[in-house]
Amino acid sequence: MAVFFQNVIAGLETGSLYALAALGLVLIFRTSDVINFAQGEMAMFSSFIAYQLWKPLGLPYPVVFIGAILFAILFGFLVERIFIRPASKASLVSKMIITLGLIMIINGSASALFGIDSYFFRKALTADNIDVRGVIIQPNALFIITITIAIMAVLFYLIRKTMMGISIRATAQNETTAKLMGIPVSRVYSMSWIIATVLGAIAGILIAPTTNISTTMMTEVHLKSFIAAVLGGFGSFIGPVVGGLIIGVLDNLVGMYISLTWKTVIVYGLLIVTLVIKPTGLFGKVHRKKV
Repeated sequence: MAVFFQNVIAGLETGSLYALAALGLVLIFRTSDVINFAQGEMAMFSSFIAYQLWKPLGLPYPVVFIGAILFAILFGFLVERIFIRPASKASLVSKMIITLGLIMIINGSASALFGIDSYFFRKALTADNIDVRGVIIQPNALFIITITIAIMAVLFYLIRKTMMGISIRATAQNETTAKLMGIPVSRVYSMSWIIATVLGAIAGILIAPTTNISTTMMTEVHLKSFIAAVLGGFGSFIGPVVGGLIIGVLDNLVGMYISLTWKTVIVYGLLIVTLVIKPTGLFGKVHRKKV
């Protein structure tokens, strides 16, 4: 049982990071009707900023973390203003192509500025492991789970209980009606991109000690966060969180008890079966229009 619980905790650790990134994807999609395929690259670039603040400049971890978040805020704002807003009237396919183009731009810029090598990045907590009746728990894993739960709790509170959250939900439901009600939709778009970029940056910084920092560090994370959003349902804010946790835990348990070789096939096969049964995702709803 000790091995089982260790795998569950490890799955919750990575799954919570998938959930953060997936929540950012859903937030952008719900408000601006864009699937940001460049979310992983944006998180990767913010992680490189964190590394530059930590290693070359030698700043303490809290300062590095806050500095990377401040950069992510500016980064998300600029991407929305420069690339997304001018194409607000474009078709959905055109917007998707823009985000695909951003992958090339950001990846190429990171390679030119920081190189293509892989760099070690420290954990948030470096304390000794905790032994609870044979279950070895890493303090860093508990930190990641705790901080992601706290971030998601604050975000859900903002979405449900504040005027900013009401504006986001109103824009997500009907942009035209939101404008008629006096909601600054363009500001909501900017805020959504900023929040999503920050969530991705946090996921990138926290997972960097495992993947190391490189231009490809977020490839698998972004793919799994996208699948988590699909599994949970793009029409729900709670869905991607549950989807991310399911993927993280399932990934670990299947690899431990069934097969590491067939882990990917089995996990994503089960997800496909789930979506065949419920195409809108676990928390998605079918919206019907009256004729």
